[in-house]
Amino acid sequence: MQTQEQNGVFTVSELTFCIKGLLENNFKSIIVQGEVSNYKLQSSGHIYFSLKDKESQIAVAFFKMSARLLSRPIKDGDQILIKGEINVYPPRGNYQIIAREISFVGLGELLLKLHELKEKLKAKGWFDQAIKKQLPFLPKKIGVVTSPTGAVIQDIINILNRRYKNFHLILNPVKVQGDGAASEIAQAINDFNTYNLVDVIIVGRGGGSLEDLWPFNEEIVAKAIFESKIPIISAVGHETDVSISDLVADVRAPTPSAAAELVLPQKELILNTLKNYHNQIGKNVYLQTQNYKKLVNNFSKNSFLSSSTALLARKMQHLDDFKNELENTILFRLENQKNSLKSMQEKISLLSPTNQIKILKERLDMLSKRLTESIKKQFLFNKDKFLRSVSHLRSIDPKNLLKKGYSILFSQKKNSIILSSTEVVKNDEISIVLHDGKIFATINEIELKNDK
Repeated sequence: MQTQEQNGVFTVSELTFCIKGLLENNFKSIIVQGEVSNYKLQSSGHIYFSLKDKESQIAVAFFKMSARLLSRPIKDGDQILIKGEINVYPPRGNYQIIAREISFVGLGELLLKLHELKEKLKAKGWFDQAIKKQLPFLPKKIGVVTSPTGAVIQDIINILNRRYKNFHLILNPVKVQGDGAASEIAQAINDFNTYNLVDVIIVGRGGGSLEDLWPFNEEIVAKAIFESKIPIISAVGHETDVSISDLVADVRAPTPSAAAELVLPQKELILNTLKNYHNQIGKNVYLQTQNYKKLVNNFSKNSFLSSSTALLARKMQHLDDFKNELENTILFRLENQKNSLKSMQEKISLLSPTNQIKILKERLDMLSKRLTESIKKQFLFNKDKFLRSVSHLRSIDPKNLLKKGYSILFSQKKNSIILSSTEVVKNDEISIVLHDGKIFATINEIELKNDK
């Protein structure tokens, strides 16, 4: 089979698939608005119709899996907004839109705007659970941002009264729908934060259409909630409605009444909890006391602790043993000393006192003679050493040197000895010490020694 590449001629299929590729690749995601006509619901659940305006029309296929998500049935004449992609159906050679989402014009535009804002804020991280603040357990002051005339504020007050009386509520009244409502809501949240008026804020209103709830889908309100340092509960609409403020807030309540239940615990429950804690603590203390009493009784019945004798018997016995050992040791040493003394007496008795006195006298005379000679020699040695030292000291006495014609120069300015000619300059005052007095003079000239 020859193709266009071979002879320059397309087959029908080749041309159709070329067109299919061009259209589907360039129109993968489109949004188209128009009027429904030729509406057909097949038994399979798939829907086929034409989307037209004043000058053109295009076929639309809306398959069952997507069609079942419609909020209401489509009919001829409806103005709708379609989100989908271009598709070419080769058997008939026509192009069509495969619809993925359909919304009705007016409501559809709002939903599209809401979807775009949700995606934008989600990308910024404003919906992240990690940044949500915890609600205070018993807030001293509760702030409410809502209409002063609606049923919402009355529902909140009634719930709070029923749960915990004597609460402090501050209402910052705002419009909750219509022009300017979003700005008022945002400003009320900012005011609570600027002046630090409350511990928690409820932002809410009753149910309504998407248009009625729209102020709570505005970015200015989302920004005020996100930047709030005070925890915020969003309670907008009924349970099936989820607004931007619900997603950004720290806590979402399905209704304003539910928000009031979240913000304050029921007093009776707290009191019952405290009572249970009190009873449990009392029970634990009683059980601990009984355990300690049993422990003391067991100790008191123990023979080891029943008397002082039981406690001290071992120590007293040990003390008796030590006393016996000490007495035996003393007796043993006394006996040894007694034997030594007896032996000494026997040796003394064997020695003649006269002979011992004579020997001792001779030893004494000899020691005396040796001592006298030693003292005499030491005296002569020290005398000679002393005389040599005196002679040496006299020889180095500066006064004796001065008598030989030497003199000592002193600087008057520094009050120190002059050791070198470099230590003085012309006109310096000096003093000259001689053996018999001082001479004061002034330097007129200095002649330095030339080694060369």
